[in-house]
Amino acid sequence: MKAKTGVILVLFAAFVNVAAQDAEAGQNVVEELFVETLVKPETCSIMSETGDTLEIHYTGKLLADGKVIDSSLSRDPLVVVLGKRTVIPGLEQSLVGVCEGQKIKTTIPPHLAYGKRGYPPTIPADAALEFEVEVMSLIQATPWQKIVNDVFPLVCLGLVPTLLGMVGLYLYNKANAQRPGKKKAKDKKSKKK
Repeated sequence: MKAKTGVILVLFAAFVNVAAQDAEAGQNVVEELFVETLVKPETCSIMSETGDTLEIHYTGKLLADGKVIDSSLSRDPLVVVLGKRTVIPGLEQSLVGVCEGQKIKTTIPPHLAYGKRGYPPTIPADAALEFEVEVMSLIQATPWQKIVNDVFPLVCLGLVPTLLGMVGLYLYNKANAQRPGKKKAKDKKSKKK
């Protein structure tokens, strides 16, 4: 009986130790997107919205050790159309509400970056990232572009079931249409003789 109690106490102590280590590790985990403005222009009359096009320079780092994973500083600025998912979700979300000339630093949690898979070999699994971004230019979407971006996908989404229904109706009618049977075909042949 004492041996069983001792084993249970040892297992309980091991469980408490593992839970404490998990809690300590959890303190360093980033759960939410955090955006800090480093430089904001004096006049910021136009702020970015979904559908706008931005040209940005950026430097991305691993939050854990500060290792640079990518930078656009040695090449042309990256063109990002907000809402088109051309960059990781956390970076795109942090670019909504910025203006031309603004510099931001954003801390991106793993679920808004590369998640559990990571991007081997550069970005490990469950890695939080930090980006410093400078907005070089901001081109607002025209009203026509906003209609195309917002309404057109909904119209297409509505048309797909309609077209599938029409194809189904056509195939149903075609399958149930009266076809001349073999008996009628034989009658026609015998009349010809």
